[in-house]
Amino acid sequence: MDHQPEMPPHPWDPRTIFVLVSVHLAALAAPFYFSWSGLFVGIVLYALTASGITIGYHRLLTHRSYQAPRWLAYLFVTLASLSAQAGPAVWVAIHRHHHAHSDKEDDPHDASRGFWWSHVGWMLKLTPRRLDDDFTRKRAQDILRDPYYRFLDKQFFPLSLLLLVALYQLGGMSWLLWGGFLRIACVFHATWLVNSAAHSYGYRTYATRDRSTNCWWVALLTFGEGWHNNHHAFPRSARHGLAWWELDMSWLVLRGLEKAGLVTEIRTPSVEQIQRYDLIDGK
Repeated sequence: MDHQPEMPPHPWDPRTIFVLVSVHLAALAAPFYFSWSGLFVGIVLYALTASGITIGYHRLLTHRSYQAPRWLAYLFVTLASLSAQAGPAVWVAIHRHHHAHSDKEDDPHDASRGFWWSHVGWMLKLTPRRLDDDFTRKRAQDILRDPYYRFLDKQFFPLSLLLLVALYQLGGMSWLLWGGFLRIACVFHATWLVNSAAHSYGYRTYATRDRSTNCWWVALLTFGEGWHNNHHAFPRSARHGLAWWELDMSWLVLRGLEKAGLVTEIRTPSVEQIQRYDLIDGK
């Protein structure tokens, strides 16, 4: 009897590949439909959706770094969902699992497997965990308890498509390509760079048990997420840029909202916690 080859353990994910290829091909067409209004809309939506990922999905939902009234939390998380990356529960579950197994074999985007894998390769494969809803329930049960977050988990992609339709109706192809596809592609790569570049390039302040680094240019693109070694040292801190020169725009926004009385219980590491943490080379 002929030997039948085994199925590969991690087959390609055709839906993800189709979406990513489509977004990037459409983004490449943006220069042919340039307009100043399209550029402006793209920049504004980039700032809103990327900061939604940073302030909403990451610092609020994943790590509970601060408290916000429900309407404001829903606003941040809705903006994040319009980045077309994932719904809040799935995004949070993957990121919490990353922290539990950072740069180890069970890390979904283990940086020790190389830049390509940690940047985008891991999303192109169908792993058993990604097919199992129990994984999301285990890691993000608190998110799934909220009916609105459950709605966004199921409908984030149709909502992103509705935004594309609205952009086309309001501004034609220029707004669709610059505010839609190119902006989505840029937010994709900015987020992915935290997994890849901020685990490969830059400097390390704290002796964390992973490859996380502080990468200034990733911090600029992601409104502070690039101070990633600091974040892995103090995951629950709402402030990632801990040194005076480490610009963290998301932290400045949260401080402004705190002064306005809109967010409370902001978590930051104490001086004692920082002093107790092992530094690289003892410096």
